[in-house]
Amino acid sequence: MTRSELVYRLHSRVPTLTHDDAKSVADVIIEAITSSLVADSRIEIRGFGSFSLSYRQPRVGRNPKSGESVQVPGKYVPYFKAGKEMREGVNSR
Repeated sequence: MTRSELVYRLHSRVPTLTHDDAKSVADVIIEAITSSLVADSRIEIRGFGSFSLSYRQPRVGRNPKSGESVQVPGKYVPYFKAGKEMREGVNSR
């Protein structure tokens, strides 16, 4: 699902929301998740899942074109873990 499909679904399920209002709602949700992750907070949405940050250690990688070794610095990456209801729903289809 893309962001525009999410906006369309919001607009179609809540007829009192205009398209621009649905777009604003989607933007606020995405912005809240992003800002919480930036602040190193964990986000948990019951029935959906949780977002957290995971640290990847620095490592030695390879440049696929030349084959030479490249230092890859450590970094934080977002991690999503599906909730129980979502896993059950996906597995029952």
